[in-house]
Amino acid sequence: MFLIAEIAQAHEGSLGIAHSYIDALAKTGVDAVKFQVHIAEAESSIHEPFRVKFSSQDKSRYEYWKRMEFSLEQWEDLKAHCEEVDVEFIASPFSIAAVDLLEKLNVHRYKIGSGEVNNLLLLEKISRTGKPLILSSGMSSFGELDTSVDFLNQRNVDFSILQCTTSYPTSPKNYGFNVIREMKERYQVPIGYSDHSAKIETSIAATIFGAEILEFHAVFNREMFGPDASSSLEINEIKQLVSSIRDLEIANEHPVNKNDNSSFSGLKDIFEKSLAVNKDLPAGHLLAFEDLESKKPKGYGIPASQFQSIIGKCLIRELKQWDFLTEEDIKK
Repeated sequence: MFLIAEIAQAHEGSLGIAHSYIDALAKTGVDAVKFQVHIAEAESSIHEPFRVKFSSQDKSRYEYWKRMEFSLEQWEDLKAHCEEVDVEFIASPFSIAAVDLLEKLNVHRYKIGSGEVNNLLLLEKISRTGKPLILSSGMSSFGELDTSVDFLNQRNVDFSILQCTTSYPTSPKNYGFNVIREMKERYQVPIGYSDHSAKIETSIAATIFGAEILEFHAVFNREMFGPDASSSLEINEIKQLVSSIRDLEIANEHPVNKNDNSSFSGLKDIFEKSLAVNKDLPAGHLLAFEDLESKKPKGYGIPASQFQSIIGKCLIRELKQWDFLTEEDIKK
């Protein structure tokens, strides 16, 4: 399972905060941290509307993207920091210029945001790098996704797809876990899940449904400023999620053989029971179901599982209440 914590714009344009997120997320055990590379002049214009009008300090979406920019040198520092703390640096480019910048960083792979799935110009640019990519499918129908998948297959690109619902935060009725299996069958590539529910259990459930990659937004506190804060996981939640996912990985790697219970032999001797009588019974008494009790431990009387075999049998000696019932007590 490849776990990606997305910082996105949670750094609010602050290089220091971006570095602090890297340190915090590295301690959770995620495999990668993901940023978004926005170059305002290349990707946007003053005509772009806000998805969520959350900022009073940015007069336009364009100005917001401008405030989110880092220089090449700053991106180099962020990537180097990721490598120092042993997490992969991943970024989503939103323009050709952003791909050029990321190529200077020599990134290992690319992540394509949901809004760029049908941006074949961008996909062509990334295809020419020869590097693998992860495609988020949040806004795409199967028909649209088919077009992009065919485009990538024609170029022999190594890619995976994330089921994603572009809804912030995502409600349970829109999780779309069923799509994970549908995509596996349809595209025959690794399929993952990009979550915006702000709930740990969503990603855990996606794993059960077959997700091989998990992506989720990270924030120090959901009360923080920014468009993704309310749909993000906090650092302590990410740590819990990673621990749960790693446990599930171990479980999947060690299937239980229900035909072999030899490892429980000691416990079975303790917890399984022997037959006993629940009242004083005289010699010559014909045993009935109503005469029987089961008592621990196993091995001191006839196994409780064999009670049917002694119904109607005759006692050859007197038994006191709660005595174990043995083969020697009944007439053969």
